[in-house]
Amino acid sequence: MTSEDPLADRLQLDQPHSARVWNFLLGGKDNYAADRQAGEMILQMFPDIALLARLQRRFLVRAVRYLAADAGIRQFLDIGTGLPTVDNTHEVAQRVAPESRIVYVDNDPLVLVHAEALLTSTPEGTCDYLDADVRDPERILEAAARTLDFGKPVALTMLGILGQIPDSDDPWALVARYLEGLPPGSYLALADGTDTNEALNQAIAVYNANSASSYHLRSPDRIGAYFDGLELVEPGIVPTSQWHPEPVDVGRSPSDVDAICGIGRKD
Repeated sequence: MTSEDPLADRLQLDQPHSARVWNFLLGGKDNYAADRQAGEMILQMFPDIALLARLQRRFLVRAVRYLAADAGIRQFLDIGTGLPTVDNTHEVAQRVAPESRIVYVDNDPLVLVHAEALLTSTPEGTCDYLDADVRDPERILEAAARTLDFGKPVALTMLGILGQIPDSDDPWALVARYLEGLPPGSYLALADGTDTNEALNQAIAVYNANSASSYHLRSPDRIGAYFDGLELVEPGIVPTSQWHPEPVDVGRSPSDVDAICGIGRKD
């Protein structure tokens, strides 16, 4: 990519970006010096951030497996996809039901570069990728309708993405608009970081001051409000390690993990 390439300009390799920092915390290699520096800074101030990243990723796997196997969902709208890693949404869903259809949405330019890794669908299913901002629900819903049938239930996954939306952009209204566009029987799977740990609050404040993007931690009650009007799947809104935990997720007290998650069903 040349300096005249608009994608190259969007990459901003000299500034940390959330998807690349998260990739670093997950042990990935799709990151740059600025991202690693930001990640190391957060780790020094809040060492559990890497655990938080891993637990959120494992929640994604369990959530998609539940939605495909137990709820019978065959369509997924994954907003805030992040960089490809092991057990991406389509891989988990299509292991359960090969005919599953997935639309990934992200506006990070490096995710776009790696989009081909997200489009390795089974022959029976379909994968698509949208380069779009979560704050443009009309465009995303319209484009996703080319791949998904909005006459049938859809699982909307939003893991870590709403923390990147400031209060001024009303993330609660955004979630409501997406759910409004989905039929009854659809689900919302969501996870985000909480503001309950002062060390994490300080680490994120330093990150925000040095990053091209910012993250907004919120109280559990405010995160829980995203599920207003939905029927929560048991065990409700809980720390990410506590939602249908597997043996690998056990061993940390809920108070030690500063992120919560849940799945809700639209009647």
